[in-house]
Amino acid sequence: MTSSDLPFQPAPEELLIKPSFSSGSSSDAGLAPLLLTVIELVRQLMEAQVIRRMEAGELSDRDLERAADSIRQLEEQVLKLCDFFDVDPADLNLDLGEFGTLLPKDNSYYPGESSANPSILELLDRLLHTGVVVEGDVNLGLADLNLIQAKLRLVLTSRPLSSLPAPTLREQASLGPAKDS
Repeated sequence: MTSSDLPFQPAPEELLIKPSFSSGSSSDAGLAPLLLTVIELVRQLMEAQVIRRMEAGELSDRDLERAADSIRQLEEQVLKLCDFFDVDPADLNLDLGEFGTLLPKDNSYYPGESSANPSILELLDRLLHTGVVVEGDVNLGLADLNLIQAKLRLVLTSRPLSSLPAPTLREQASLGPAKDS
């Protein structure tokens, strides 16, 4: 079979995903804006966890200073990379339509406080603080054939599993077989 025998073939340049930026940032940045967005989300999640632990009295002054310095340095690096890739830092906050925004608008979120329209960051922070176990089965296939099967168990918490009292997430997160429903 030759390439001319195949149905529609897009040109290679049509296969590339080109990000669209509202503020006119360079489209030559490629995946950099997406990566910077994920880094900023994780940075803000870590900052929220530091604040929660500080308020709970779980951090020594030395640990708090180290964490604050690290978060500040990471924020500076994100801003430098935004400048390098010609990405407006405001573009790192994605509008997800009905789901709201990825990050809080105008840095208005403070851990532990609720808001009328929580961002994805706020929801993730609450999940980390509370902890959650998600179990599921994933079956991937084509032509009515299951080709890949996976059983998944995800534990999402800001606490070490060994520090959780039983019965809690620690038992649910054990590596033993998942309960069949």
